[in-house]
Amino acid sequence: MLETQSEQFNRQGNEHFSRGHYTEAYVCYTQALECDRLSGDRRALVATLGNLGNICAVSGQREQAQVYYQEVLELQKILGDDRGIGTTLANLGNLRADAAEWDRARAYYLEALDIMERSGDDPGMAVLFSDLGLVARETDQYDEAMRYYEQSLALMRRTDNHGGMADAWRMMARTFVIQKRYEEALACCRTSQAIAERGGDVLRTGGARYMMAQCYEEIGQLKEAADLLEWVVRMDRKYRLPKLEENTRRLEALRARLAAEKHSRSRQQGTRA
Repeated sequence: MLETQSEQFNRQGNEHFSRGHYTEAYVCYTQALECDRLSGDRRALVATLGNLGNICAVSGQREQAQVYYQEVLELQKILGDDRGIGTTLANLGNLRADAAEWDRARAYYLEALDIMERSGDDPGMAVLFSDLGLVARETDQYDEAMRYYEQSLALMRRTDNHGGMADAWRMMARTFVIQKRYEEALACCRTSQAIAERGGDVLRTGGARYMMAQCYEEIGQLKEAADLLEWVVRMDRKYRLPKLEENTRRLEALRARLAAEKHSRSRQQGTRA
């Protein structure tokens, strides 16, 4: 079956999006939108407007993304697309979470959860429980956050989503770190790391090691923290990740502290001698 012109523009936009070329992707999506407005194809409009919402969301244009997602939502209601409605409500919640508008984010997420439960969307709910965990954590509801992350983890297991399982363990670790429960945080990190390593997921392995480095630094085990962070920095450099400069500075500070401690111990030993 031949692609429509809208599908061609959307495919090209998706290719640009996957490479991080957001301006080029946006141009392709707007061209697709012109085609869809002319054709009046509601399902094509939903796909194109969703892509435009996504590109605006990752580009920090939250209010414009909100406009696109709202139009998607109205079309999905007309089409009776319950699964799509749940996803769009979750996207709207993500926008509000990005703006730290936690009450609004929670309202969207709970509305999405109600729809996903009715439609049996286990993969969608697995992600949504993690989103609700984030809201609970950021509003200091730590026990509630853990319950949501555990529900997310259970669904990630059921749907065989190993990347999601690694993420859920890391999110639990972060919640423990905030509470200064470092041994529990390290246990969660090790589980996250093991899952990621088994799946050959280098980036998620790095995420777990980054969190472990923070734990070790905060409990004063600087050598362990520096060794882990050194691995993270190598990965940041290899994959050109955005935190390379920040993590490099942090590693240099750790090395400086280690050197100062070693010098101090040497002086003390010299004095005693």
